[in-house]
Amino acid sequence: MHHASPLDRLLDFLEHSPTPWHAVANMAHRLDAAGFRRLDETQPWTLAAGERVYVTRNDSSIIACQLPKGRLDALRMIGAHTDSPGLHLKPHAAERSAGWLQLGVQVYGGALLAPWFDRDLGLAGRVHLRRPDGRIEGVLLNVDWPVATVPSLAIHLDREANSNRTINPQTEMSAVLLQGGDSDDFHDLLRGWLEAQHGIKKAEPLDFELALYDTQPPARVGARGELIASARLDNLLSCFIGMEALLNCDGEQGAVLVANDHEEVGSASAVGAQGPFLGDVLRRVNAQLGEAGDEGFIRLIQASRMISCDNAHALHPNFTDKHDAGHGPAINGGPVIKVNASQRYATNSATSALFHDLCREAEVPVQTFVTRADMGCGSTIGPITATELGVPTLDVGVAQWGMHSIRETAGSDDAERLIRVLTAYLNRAELV
Repeated sequence: MHHASPLDRLLDFLEHSPTPWHAVANMAHRLDAAGFRRLDETQPWTLAAGERVYVTRNDSSIIACQLPKGRLDALRMIGAHTDSPGLHLKPHAAERSAGWLQLGVQVYGGALLAPWFDRDLGLAGRVHLRRPDGRIEGVLLNVDWPVATVPSLAIHLDREANSNRTINPQTEMSAVLLQGGDSDDFHDLLRGWLEAQHGIKKAEPLDFELALYDTQPPARVGARGELIASARLDNLLSCFIGMEALLNCDGEQGAVLVANDHEEVGSASAVGAQGPFLGDVLRRVNAQLGEAGDEGFIRLIQASRMISCDNAHALHPNFTDKHDAGHGPAINGGPVIKVNASQRYATNSATSALFHDLCREAEVPVQTFVTRADMGCGSTIGPITATELGVPTLDVGVAQWGMHSIRETAGSDDAERLIRVLTAYLNRAELV
């Protein structure tokens, strides 16, 4: 895919990243191909100026660093998150009803539930198993063909179905998997899929973290292909954009890409933005290449900047009243600066001014989003990272429709524009 356009690379990445573990594995593969060296958190690190390195935690969060060729006195950081809302399997997922083996689900994050009905669903995630020789190993699984569906109830049996009523995920959203099957069949299927994908015979699955996902591939949509439609645009789109910018940068300055798991459930975990992962990595980098000690680290962080990338709500033509009249970002209107007086976004006038200047330099239009004053506002890793590290931070993103749906929509021009702006940011010598 290296000679493909950024848009082709994006669609390929989206299609082959059904879970955070797959997204991180695909990002690591690209970093390996670009000459980045993988570090292990449990081992000593030896770092040199100008090196390109990366490290993962839990295989679902990743930090990649272009170490500066000169002094380590400031870092240009880009943040994103690897997880998306959806339906995760319960630990004892197998359920039987009316002669069908079904998979019980728990809702991960603030998922829009209605679009999950009547989709061709695959199954993906991580399985920990015991091999015949006794070794315990975690492997990725991607059943990328339709093995399940959550069927709707016919309108004839539920005349109120179009009345915007509540959906109960405990009783109404178990996925149908196998006619006449039982829990042993599910474990047999799991063993068969593991053998087919990894060649492991007689493996004993011990536990898993698996999620259902839509097998419909990403696509360009619209009479002129103005749109891209895909699952998990929030926030794999930002992971991809940050990766492209890091790979495009000239390598002179200190640059960091962090993509955290668990943003959609509050970021409070060992691998989430509220956890210590980024701070741990930056302290180790600073100890070798920067000014040692607490004071040196604080000086580095205060001289650095973080641009947190997470998608913004585009003005919806059917629901224009859901936006403030002066702050309705347009699809294909350029990157969006996200502002919230109550600090649900971390943007302030100083970090916003930097981004406006970067957009001017890259000749890219820029927009601003503020939620209506009478509506609640979502958040992202920006304020959490700013709170944990103290780094001056800005929240930006690409405008999209259908956030947290099983299939989301964004503009086909906007990703490339934000890549250009973030590449200029990573190359900039002065951050003031």
